[in-house]
Amino acid sequence: MTTLAPPPTSSPSSGHRAAPPADGGFVARGRRLFTSPAEDPRWTRPALWAILLAATALYAWNITSISGNSFYNAAVYSGTRSWKAFFFGALDSGSFITVDKPPFALWVMGLSARAFGFGTWQLALPMVAVGTGSVALLHRMVKRDFGPVAATVAALVLALTPITVAINRDTNPDPILVFLMLLGAAALMKAVRTGRLMPLVWSAVAIGFAFHTKMMQAYVVLPAFFLVHLWAAHGSLGRRIRHLAVATVALVVSSAWWMVVVDLIPASSRPYIGGSTDNTVWDLVIGYNGFGRIFGASSSVGSAGNGASFGGSAGVYRLFNEIMGGQISWLIPFAAIALIAGLILRGRAPRTDAKRAALMLWGGWFVLHYLTFALAEGTFHPYYVTAMAPGIAALAGAGGVTLYRAFREDSAARWSWVLPAAVAASAAWAIVLLQRVSGSGTLYTVAEIVVGVAGTVAVLGLLAGRFMRRGRLIGFAALAAVVALLAGPAAYSVSAATSATNGTNPTAGPNTGGGMGGMGGGPGGTSGSSRTSGTGGRSMGEPPSGGGSAPSGSGTRPSGSGTGSSETGGSETDGGRTDGGQTGSGQTGGGQMGGGGTQVSSEMITYLKKHQDGATWLLAVATDQTASSVILESGQPVISMGGWSGSDNAMTLAKLKSLVKSGKLHYIIVSSDGGQGTNSEIAAWVKAHGTAVKSSAYSSGSSSATSTSTSGLYRLDASDVG
Repeated sequence: MTTLAPPPTSSPSSGHRAAPPADGGFVARGRRLFTSPAEDPRWTRPALWAILLAATALYAWNITSISGNSFYNAAVYSGTRSWKAFFFGALDSGSFITVDKPPFALWVMGLSARAFGFGTWQLALPMVAVGTGSVALLHRMVKRDFGPVAATVAALVLALTPITVAINRDTNPDPILVFLMLLGAAALMKAVRTGRLMPLVWSAVAIGFAFHTKMMQAYVVLPAFFLVHLWAAHGSLGRRIRHLAVATVALVVSSAWWMVVVDLIPASSRPYIGGSTDNTVWDLVIGYNGFGRIFGASSSVGSAGNGASFGGSAGVYRLFNEIMGGQISWLIPFAAIALIAGLILRGRAPRTDAKRAALMLWGGWFVLHYLTFALAEGTFHPYYVTAMAPGIAALAGAGGVTLYRAFREDSAARWSWVLPAAVAASAAWAIVLLQRVSGSGTLYTVAEIVVGVAGTVAVLGLLAGRFMRRGRLIGFAALAAVVALLAGPAAYSVSAATSATNGTNPTAGPNTGGGMGGMGGGPGGTSGSSRTSGTGGRSMGEPPSGGGSAPSGSGTRPSGSGTGSSETGGSETDGGRTDGGQTGSGQTGGGQMGGGGTQVSSEMITYLKKHQDGATWLLAVATDQTASSVILESGQPVISMGGWSGSDNAMTLAKLKSLVKSGKLHYIIVSSDGGQGTNSEIAAWVKAHGTAVKSSAYSSGSSSATSTSTSGLYRLDASDVG
């Protein structure tokens, strides 16, 4: 078995330098911030800053035009108007129904909006910050165990992962999830190295907050966390088990406190829990946001895996298909080879070996996420896989350096073929991915040429350098390998940063087809900025209008850059549930009513605000898509009676009568054809007792959306409740 020698000690010729004299002054502290520590090469810290600046530029480019997900944007706005809505994560400031996720990401964006005003960049700013923070945190973790070269490569890979660039430019909660999981991993490794309890407890707390971001997705890494600590932490087996038991208690408490508080509050005093079947957070955890994602059976609508279409059919090769391949798979071959080889090379190391523990952590992170995403039969969006990017990036850096050292130091040549094979495999796969989008633009053609040339130079240079024992040639070939393996992801990432993306289902690069709901924000992709809004063409990230209802400091965007509300394209159906603001069979998205074809225009909203007559809610509609677009347009609370797809039991006839009788609600839109968008009992009662509002009451007649005599809009007053 090959045993790797320790790295050589520092010398002036190796690029290291003596420690600078101690100086506690402000200038010296500033200098230390931008210069490398004495034990590192001079380029280490400047390289890190360059990567962080590049990552920030990619994530924040033209930040004021980032539309984001209108669903979450509306909930954030509502949270800026009401602390009750803020705490519960309610879609509307009247707190009728929550979004179908826990509220931690909404809290982060909401605090930013309260501090700086509601607008596009204010909501995107926290996502850019945690995205860049994740790159810095991964660099720190990999550097501790594998050195500055591995850390630099890992940070660069994570920064340039295409789907990570796309999602960090959005208002979906995934960037915050990834950052919290990395915090948990950092604390775990500290507990492993020191054998202390508190770092392990803090690791559990970080995962608990990640649970409050995307529920059970945060737990995907837990088997790896438990295994690494149980195997590699310092201390006796009994001590390790006791520490894990205490950390498990901390995990349960930090994960469950919000759920317990909400479920203990009487239903009449809080919003309905969107996405649940029984108005409890627990049902949401184990149902739609839990096992329903894996087994394709949502507790809220009883689906059977219909949501898999966004990322292609479930199966072990899903992440390599035409939809997912360009988003995440570029370095999967290299990472897999590096993981296996690295674990073998560390095979005879002591149980507490830090390098093997790190490889186990990142390998477990990568494998667990791969299997979860590849085999999940429930709702699956491409951007979910950003959670596996840190594992791939860490293995590329740490595993790559491990293979490089084995390549150079193994005198028996047993490992001389592994590094060239890993580079060749990933370079060849990159060419396949770029061939899939051939003709999509010069950017991808140039990337394909770079991959081919640099990959050939890398493989031949490694073999020739090994044969001729030329260290500099091997080093040059290794640098060429980095260029070859990152040229493709870099092209996709630049496309994601400079092209408009679908705020609800963001992807990077050109459209490769196959997914429903508009895959990709690059050339040929369905763009959230190219679709018209069901609220008069207003962009979803734009501040609400009218009467100074929006907080000050709101950003604006060019006309026509809104999230699609009137689009009637493909959908991800989940037993009637449609994710992504797209339209499905019998149901329209965004600003239209499911089944009824009624569009909520700006003229209608103006009419409703003029005749609101002191009601708490401006309007009641069938779905979250419609409600969120009207909230962002009007700045007023709007009731979503049926949650995301209209299937939630949030509104009952008795509740509707109570709201009307108390004067809290006057207007409701029901389906004109009795479609799934509105509860049939409610629709029948409203039509029987309400007063139909003709479109001529608020429309000039020039809009095709309001040209019919019946609009589905009804007025109800206390006198109508018999």
